[in-house]
Amino acid sequence: MSITIKDIAVAAGVSFSTVSKALNDSPLVKANTKSKILQIAKEMGYEPNFAAQRLVSKQSKTIGLIWPTLERMTPSTLVTKLNEVISQNSYSMILSIDSIKNSVEMFKRFQVDGIIAFEETSVEKINSYSSTIPIVSYGVGGENNYPVIDVGYQEAMFTAVEYLYHLGHRKFSFVGDFSPVDRRQIEKYKGFQKAMDHFGLEIDDQSLINTGGLSWFDGYTSTTRLLSGSRPTAIIGASYDISSGIIRAVREAKLIIPKDISVMGYDNIPQMATLETPLTSVGVPIDVLADKMVNTLLHYIQDKNSVPLIQKVPPTLTERSSCAQTVAM
Repeated sequence: MSITIKDIAVAAGVSFSTVSKALNDSPLVKANTKSKILQIAKEMGYEPNFAAQRLVSKQSKTIGLIWPTLERMTPSTLVTKLNEVISQNSYSMILSIDSIKNSVEMFKRFQVDGIIAFEETSVEKINSYSSTIPIVSYGVGGENNYPVIDVGYQEAMFTAVEYLYHLGHRKFSFVGDFSPVDRRQIEKYKGFQKAMDHFGLEIDDQSLINTGGLSWFDGYTSTTRLLSGSRPTAIIGASYDISSGIIRAVREAKLIIPKDISVMGYDNIPQMATLETPLTSVGVPIDVLADKMVNTLLHYIQDKNSVPLIQKVPPTLTERSSCAQTVAM
């Protein structure tokens, strides 16, 4: 037999409404009374009736998360942090790695209150669903009719080049996936080119190295090919995974980071500090991004007019031990 709020009220010697308020963390219940009620509820094995709560509040207190992959480090780390922030706000999270269409249809059946979507190549698909359910994403703003946290990819690449330029570097290689359908990677590509032009730096065949993918192996094999020719003094990796492959290739070439070559990476996750060589990096810190995404969605759920469609969050440069001063050539 399931335990009800009335059973808890009898055991605690308080009214039914007091128990209800205490279980919903109402400030109208004294702290000691609330603590007593919660303890009794726990001892009796009380399980909330979420279906009933949903009927009353018109909310499921559940967020859907659409993610394309957990294989790469940064998306995986961000999922973990998003779940943490969602839980801190008394919501639950359902994760889907299915397509946008299938994920949204499933979340509708679960009656989630809102969706966070990783928009890699599917901005049009997200646009088609955003009118029926609150959706928030991050990456590149401009073509969306739903809120996007714009993390400033072009600004990040400019910061990377500027930082290395002031260390004396003049010969750069940007190692990344230059896929024409991935807006995130396109923005990084454009940002690097603009920065090189701004500082009057030459772009040649060694400046832009297309990995053709975003994995560790893609970064490793591309850098191995790069180092077989004219060597740059600094390499910028387009992601954590690509950068970790770059580091391995440089070490296998018997080069010392940063004595022989400086390496810098995009993404700002704690794992940057635990690579074979702790990596200087640029990007929006993962905890800042997760907080911004979740809180934006929660405000959007309450009032769609309270949230702008584009919110820019500036990238941060984190210095570690992979970059050093060099003599300009």
